Amino acid sequence: MEGVDPAVAPSGNGCADCDAASPQGWWFHLRRCAQCGHIGCCDSSPGQHASAHAASSGHRIVRSFEPGEEWFWDYAEEVMYERGPELAAPTHHPLTQAAPGPADRLPADWANQLH
Repeated sequence: MEGVDPAVAPSGNGCADCDAASPQGWWFHLRRCAQCGHIGCCDSSPGQHASAHAASSGHRIVRSFEPGEEWFWDYAEEVMYERGPELAAPTHHPLTQAAPGPADRLPADWANQLH
Protein backbone atom coordinates (compact mmCIF):
# COMPACT_ATOMS: atom_id res chain seq x y z
CA MET A 1 0.00 0.00 0.00
CA GLU A 2 1.58 3.26 -1.13
CA GLY A 3 2.05 5.82 1.67
CA VAL A 4 2.43 3.20 4.41
CA ASP A 5 5.60 2.49 6.38
CA PRO A 6 4.90 -0.61 8.52
CA ALA A 7 8.12 -0.18 10.53
CA VAL A 8 7.30 3.24 12.01
CA ALA A 9 6.02 3.22 15.59
CA PRO A 10 3.19 5.53 16.70
CA SER A 11 4.15 8.93 18.10
CA GLY A 12 2.49 8.24 21.46
CA ASN A 13 -0.74 7.16 23.12
CA GLY A 14 -2.80 10.27 22.42
CA CYS A 15 -3.23 13.07 19.92
CA ALA A 16 0.18 14.70 19.65
CA ASP A 17 -1.35 18.07 18.77
CA CYS A 18 -3.93 18.06 21.58
CA ASP A 19 -1.21 17.07 24.04
CA ALA A 20 1.08 19.87 22.81
CA ALA A 21 -1.62 22.58 22.94
CA SER A 22 -1.93 25.10 25.75
CA PRO A 23 -4.36 24.47 27.25
CA GLN A 24 -4.26 20.82 26.30
CA GLY A 25 -7.11 19.51 24.17
CA TRP A 26 -9.18 16.34 24.16
CA TRP A 27 -10.30 13.90 21.49
CA PHE A 28 -13.16 11.61 20.57
CA HIS A 29 -11.20 8.93 18.68
CA LEU A 30 -7.60 8.60 17.51
CA ARG A 31 -6.04 8.02 14.09
CA ARG A 32 -2.48 6.97 13.27
CA CYS A 33 -0.61 8.23 10.23
CA ALA A 34 0.45 5.09 8.40
CA GLN A 35 3.51 6.82 6.95
CA CYS A 36 5.13 8.60 9.92
CA GLY A 37 3.21 7.33 12.99
CA HIS A 38 1.76 10.72 14.00
CA ILE A 39 -1.24 10.22 16.29
CA GLY A 40 -4.01 12.73 15.66
CA CYS A 41 -7.63 13.08 16.67
CA CYS A 42 -10.50 12.18 14.35
CA ASP A 43 -12.70 14.60 12.41
CA SER A 44 -15.44 14.32 15.04
CA SER A 45 -12.99 15.75 17.60
CA PRO A 46 -12.75 19.51 18.14
CA GLY A 47 -9.15 19.68 16.85
CA GLN A 48 -9.49 17.41 13.81
CA HIS A 49 -5.72 16.97 13.94
CA ALA A 50 -5.41 13.73 11.94
CA SER A 51 -6.87 15.26 8.79
CA ALA A 52 -4.90 18.48 9.40
CA HIS A 53 -1.71 16.39 9.54
CA ALA A 54 -2.65 14.65 6.29
CA ALA A 55 -3.28 17.99 4.58
CA SER A 56 -0.08 19.65 5.80
CA SER A 57 2.26 16.66 5.39
CA GLY A 58 0.82 14.97 2.31
CA HIS A 59 0.61 11.72 4.28
CA ARG A 60 -2.71 10.52 2.98
CA ILE A 61 -3.29 7.18 4.80
CA VAL A 62 -4.35 6.76 8.43
CA ARG A 63 -5.27 3.72 10.47
CA SER A 64 -7.65 3.73 13.39
CA PHE A 65 -5.77 3.83 16.69
CA GLU A 66 -8.80 2.47 18.57
CA PRO A 67 -8.81 -1.01 20.16
CA GLY A 68 -10.44 -3.64 17.95
CA GLU A 69 -10.34 -1.48 14.80
CA GLU A 70 -8.00 -2.32 11.90
CA TRP A 71 -9.38 -0.13 9.11
CA PHE A 72 -7.40 2.38 7.06
CA TRP A 73 -8.64 5.62 5.47
CA ASP A 74 -7.16 7.29 2.40
CA TYR A 75 -7.82 11.04 2.67
CA ALA A 76 -6.82 11.69 -0.96
CA GLU A 77 -9.12 9.08 -2.47
CA GLU A 78 -11.75 9.18 0.32
CA VAL A 79 -11.68 5.38 0.48
CA MET A 80 -11.80 3.08 3.50
CA TYR A 81 -9.94 -0.24 3.58
CA GLU A 82 -11.10 -2.87 6.05
CA ARG A 83 -7.54 -4.12 6.42
CA GLY A 84 -4.06 -3.25 5.34
CA PRO A 85 -0.45 -3.97 6.20
CA GLU A 86 0.39 -4.84 9.80
CA LEU A 87 1.91 -1.77 11.48
CA ALA A 88 4.53 -1.61 14.23
CA ALA A 89 3.17 -2.02 17.75
CA PRO A 90 1.28 -0.73 19.54
CA THR A 91 -1.66 -0.78 17.16
CA HIS A 92 -4.08 1.05 19.49
CA HIS A 93 -4.09 3.32 22.51
CA PRO A 94 -3.92 1.66 25.95
CA LEU A 95 -7.10 -0.13 26.97
CA THR A 96 -7.12 1.88 30.19
CA GLN A 97 -7.30 5.15 28.23
CA ALA A 98 -10.84 6.50 27.94
CA ALA A 99 -12.49 7.38 24.64
CA PRO A 100 -13.30 10.19 24.49
CA GLY A 101 -10.34 11.30 26.46
CA PRO A 102 -8.30 11.98 28.32
CA ALA A 103 -11.00 11.80 30.96
CA ASP A 104 -9.49 14.61 33.05
CA ARG A 105 -9.64 17.04 30.09
CA LEU A 106 -13.23 16.42 28.96
CA PRO A 107 -15.55 19.39 29.32
CA ALA A 108 -18.97 18.69 30.85
CA ASP A 109 -20.63 19.35 27.47
CA TRP A 110 -18.11 17.34 25.40
CA ALA A 111 -20.84 15.60 23.34
CA ASN A 112 -22.13 19.00 22.18
CA GLN A 113 -18.67 19.91 20.91
CA LEU A 114 -18.32 16.99 18.48
CA HIS A 115 -18.30 17.67 14.74
